Amino acid sequence: MYRTLVLASASPQRRQLLEGLGLPFEVCVTGVEDESDVTHRDPAERAQYFARLKAEHAHTVHPDAWIIGCDTLVQAPDGTLLEKAKNAEEARAMIRLQSGGTSLVYSGLCVMNPQGEAHEGMSKSSVTFKSLSTKEVDWWIGTRLWEGRSGSFQIDGPGQLMIERLEGDWSSVVGLPVFVLGQLLKKAGWDIFEKEIK
Repeated sequence: MYRTLVLASASPQRRQLLEGLGLPFEVCVTGVEDESDVTHRDPAERAQYFARLKAEHAHTVHPDAWIIGCDTLVQAPDGTLLEKAKNAEEARAMIRLQSGGTSLVYSGLCVMNPQGEAHEGMSKSSVTFKSLSTKEVDWWIGTRLWEGRSGSFQIDGPGQLMIERLEGDWSSVVGLPVFVLGQLLKKAGWDIFEKEIK
């Protein structure tokens, strides 16, 4: 039987990580982007909420597929929640806030099977930034690689030059906790380690 896997995300980083597993999948952009009206302030709860919401939206479009919903949220050293910057000014403020400190990165994951059963997981990592000079901050903002990134940084490209230390799951900070995904897919009825029957 052919099984369809759907990634409920427009993130190119998540697509690349999933492609790295060698699994065929489709992309469904859910339109769940405006997170400003949600009342959850706990970062773990907020990330998990949006992961499930994305999976539920994609499930309505692809009811016979296995759905992967994910959301990543960054908490600055002072506890401020950092989502995606709307412009360079916001991105600059986020980077300055994290300079010389340790941010926490929460990646909530939800895998939904064709029966509509949701299996959820969470990965938490910490990212320690070097103390950044004005020149370094200006360089980073000039790359525009902060666009579309929670916390306005990356750990899978030139942005690594700002990162002194990472504790936790690298793939989770990129945006898709691969180990947790494997566990949740198996619980949902899709064992990555078994050959697919078509």
